[in-house]
Amino acid sequence: MRRTKAEAEETRSSILHAAERVFFKKGVSNTSLDDVAKAAGVTRGAIYWHFANKTDLFLELYNTVSLPLEDMVVRDTERPASDVLGVIETSAGSWLDELAADEHRQRIFTILLRCPYGEDLMPVLEKQREVDDRHTVMLDNAFARAKSEGFLSGNWTPQSATKALRWMMEGLCSEWLLFGRRFDLAVEGKEGLKRLFDSFRPVHAGADMAAVH
Repeated sequence: MRRTKAEAEETRSSILHAAERVFFKKGVSNTSLDDVAKAAGVTRGAIYWHFANKTDLFLELYNTVSLPLEDMVVRDTERPASDVLGVIETSAGSWLDELAADEHRQRIFTILLRCPYGEDLMPVLEKQREVDDRHTVMLDNAFARAKSEGFLSGNWTPQSATKALRWMMEGLCSEWLLFGRRFDLAVEGKEGLKRLFDSFRPVHAGADMAAVH
């Protein structure tokens, strides 16, 4: 009997959920498509119906969530007279809140962090690099706008501010995910972000903002 579109989509979703569980438990390199098929309760042929190979399956799983910088640069940074730094800081803090509360994201990012990117998985690494490069440009532009409007301290260039923010976010998330969640990611992470963004702001800008509050 021919499967309906809804049934096919349900099978595809079951395969992705099973792959997430098995990749998280065993690692991508140590997982076979037979392992995924068994966990999903389907045949190996069913996996090949939806995915060309394990790399294709991993890429689709990767596409189900955004990278740490994906949500950080928002339209508000382009609005006239906006506090560009405030928008970026709030977006980064919100992303930490979401990661701390979303077990799906936690598993996917843990899989990515643990993954040894051999030749068969290079397409995944290349896609991550493309996304990273795009968001680096977006952040550079946002910090450059902050600089041009007097929001960025002379101690920082747009490029150095972007790197510092990326390193902080990636370091926070990596340590939290890989070493037993030994601190409160949302609370302590946002405290760290506040200190970093305080250093981004010129002294007079910080005094002006304090006066407003």
